Amino acid sequence: MEETVVLYPSPHVGHLVSMVELGKLLLTHRPALSIHIFIAAAPYIAGRTDKYISTVSASVPSIKFRHLPIVTPASTAATPLEVLTLEILHFIKPRVHEELINISKTFKIHGLIMDFFCTSGLSVADEIHIPSYFFITSGACFLALYLHLPTLHQNTTKSFKDMKEHFLNVPGLLPVLATDMPKPFLERDNKAYQYFLDFSTQVPQAAGIMINTFEFLESKVVRAISDGLCVPDNPTPPIYCIGPLILADDKRGGSSKTSPEDAYKCITWLDSQPNQSVVFLCFGSLGLFTKEQLREIATGLEKSGQRFLWVVRDPPSHNLSVAIKANGYPDLDSLLPDGFLERTKERGLVMKLWAPQVEILNHSSVGGFVTHCGWNSILEAVCAGVPLVAWPLYAEQRLNRAVLVEEMKLALSMNESEDGFVSADEVEKNLRGFMESDEGKLIRERAIAMKNAAKAAMIEGGSSHVAPLSKLVESWN
Repeated sequence: MEETVVLYPSPHVGHLVSMVELGKLLLTHRPALSIHIFIAAAPYIAGRTDKYISTVSASVPSIKFRHLPIVTPASTAATPLEVLTLEILHFIKPRVHEELINISKTFKIHGLIMDFFCTSGLSVADEIHIPSYFFITSGACFLALYLHLPTLHQNTTKSFKDMKEHFLNVPGLLPVLATDMPKPFLERDNKAYQYFLDFSTQVPQAAGIMINTFEFLESKVVRAISDGLCVPDNPTPPIYCIGPLILADDKRGGSSKTSPEDAYKCITWLDSQPNQSVVFLCFGSLGLFTKEQLREIATGLEKSGQRFLWVVRDPPSHNLSVAIKANGYPDLDSLLPDGFLERTKERGLVMKLWAPQVEILNHSSVGGFVTHCGWNSILEAVCAGVPLVAWPLYAEQRLNRAVLVEEMKLALSMNESEDGFVSADEVEKNLRGFMESDEGKLIRERAIAMKNAAKAAMIEGGSSHVAPLSKLVESWN
C-alpha cells in the first residue's frame, strides 16, 4: 500500500504556502511519500491560490490537493476574521473525517498535520487512529504564548485589552505587554478567545509540533517549550524546528487584475537603482490602510527623500480592518496626495495590489523593508538579509514586532497612536533613521548574520537538535 501524509492548512494563502513547503520538505526525507493537502474554502478573500495550486500540481506531482466542500456560515456581516475561519473549519469537520477514510482505503496514512486553526481535526484523527501533528506557521514565540494561554487565563479575570501597562510572563520570552497579545486573545468574552483557549489545551495532546522557525532565530524560547515550561501541568510533545520554510520563487500570484508585465516591471526598475538604496513597503495579502493613512505614508515617503517601492491596495470598506472582501483596483490619483506620483517618479515606484515579494527582497538595491510583521514576510526578509521596520496590523503581528524589536534587535518600529494611526512625521523619521543612522548600519550587519544562520538551517534541511525531522520521518513504518 502506498504511503501518505495529509496536510490540513487554514484557508489563508500564507498558511497554505507554508504547508506546501512543509510537504516539499517531507518529500526530501521520504521521496516515496504522497502528500495530500486539504483545501478549505474561505468565506472571505484569503488571497488567490488557484494559480499557486496549479503551479505546485504541475511541478510536484507527489503533492495532491483535495478541495473540501464549500460551507457558508449563517452570517458574515460583522463576524471577525478569526471567528469566520474557525467556524468554517468546524462545520466541515465531518467532511474531513470522510476524506481521511477515503484516503485510507488506498494509502497508509502516517499522520494528519494540522494548522493550529484546524484543531477540530484532532478528534477526527483520534477516531480513526491516525497520528496527529500540529504545524505552527508562525514562530516559536507565538507557540510558547499559545501553549501558555490556559495558565495566563487562570491567573487573571480581566481581558488582556484592559490590562494596559501590565506585562505577562511567558517562559522563554521577555515580559509581553498584555495589549500586545494577538488580537483574537485581547477580549476574554469573545468567540475567538474561547475557541483558541479551548484549542490551546488540546495542542499538547498531539504526537508532535512542527514550527516554521530555526533555533538560531529563537533559541531561548525553543528551549523553554521543549523543556515543558510552557505547559506546566501536562507533557509537551516533541518539538520540530523545521524552518525557515519560504518560497524560493514567489509563484503565489496577485490579483487577477495584475498582469505579469505590471507585477514584474518593478524588477526592471530596481535594476536601475543604487545598491541597498530602496525601502520596500508591503503589508501582506490582508493588510489595508484608510485613505487618510495612505496619504500620511505618501507624505512621509516624499519628505524622507528615500527611494521606495510601495505596494498600495484599496482602503478597507464596511469598517473592516483587513481584506476579507474583494479588493478593488486602486485609483492612485484619488488615493494619494495631488502630484505625489509625478514629484517622486525619479526615486519611487508604486505598485497596485501585489508585487513579487521574495524576488524584491533578494534584489541588491533593496536596503530595508517596512512590513506588517506577518511571519512569512519576516522569514523572507531574514533569509534575504534585509532589515525591517515593523508595522503590525492584525493577528499575532504585535507579538512578532515585540520579539523583533525588543529581543532580536533586528528592526525598528513605527510608534503608532492608540488608534493605530501613524503620522507622516513618524514615517519620515523612521525611514531616515533606518537608512542613514549608525543604528541602521548596525541593524543591517545583524541582518546579514541572521541571513547566514538561516541559510545554514536550510542546508541542514530544517533539522534541529531539539527533535530532527528526519528522525520523525524514519519512525513512520
